Amino acid sequence: MTVERQNLMVGGRRCSLFCPCLRLSVSSPDTLVVQLVSLHQQEDLQREVELLFSALGQLSAFHSPLSPLFVAVPIADWELELMPWAEPAVSSRPEVGSGAGETLLFLSDELLPALSSLLHSAAPVVLGGYSLAGLFALWAACQTDRFAAVAAGSPSLWAGDWPAYAAHNPMMAKQVYLSLGDREERSRNKTFARVGDRIRFEHQRLQQQLGMENTTLVWEQGGHFADPGARMARAFLWSLETMRGER
Repeated sequence: MTVERQNLMVGGRRCSLFCPCLRLSVSSPDTLVVQLVSLHQQEDLQREVELLFSALGQLSAFHSPLSPLFVAVPIADWELELMPWAEPAVSSRPEVGSGAGETLLFLSDELLPALSSLLHSAAPVVLGGYSLAGLFALWAACQTDRFAAVAAGSPSLWAGDWPAYAAHNPMMAKQVYLSLGDREERSRNKTFARVGDRIRFEHQRLQQQLGMENTTLVWEQGGHFADPGARMARAFLWSLETMRGER
């Protein structure tokens, strides 16, 4: 499948927009997919998006077609812009832990309004990310109901006291996808190793809150850095398919 890529400057960020070739000139997308990406992840972004749209194209042969617009938001300072709290294992910089709120404001007050003319009115938004971006996506969806679904690939739930935060901040998204590499909790670093128990806890919490059909925990093969692009394509595919069932 041919995927068209366009750039759009929003608030000083060069965001990348992806859709099947000529889709934007034919009809308005019915769903917005937003992924927060590092500079390194942008190298594999085209492949990830092609995997996603190819899978959606195959599903369209059996179901009504899905027409999402995929937007990649560049994150220049990964720790500063995504961490909602301080965590020595992430960074010793004193300013880290203060920037997540500003990133969320950028998404809600700048990015989404800038894209509104390209979308159907009331188009749902899927927010996703990998690693710290997955943690941010989960955190953000507990702060606002603007996101209909969350796709969190190997989210860094080991950082800070996620269980305490989750206990006091209910999930506002309707669907949540979680994944983790099956080797990630085997880390010799005790802080990193607690990610397995924490993601199991989060999955159970979301099952109780959202219903078993609206959340999933997928165990991927390998460690944290094993093909994150393909993992995120699968995460977004599940999210879009699950959202389709509600329409």
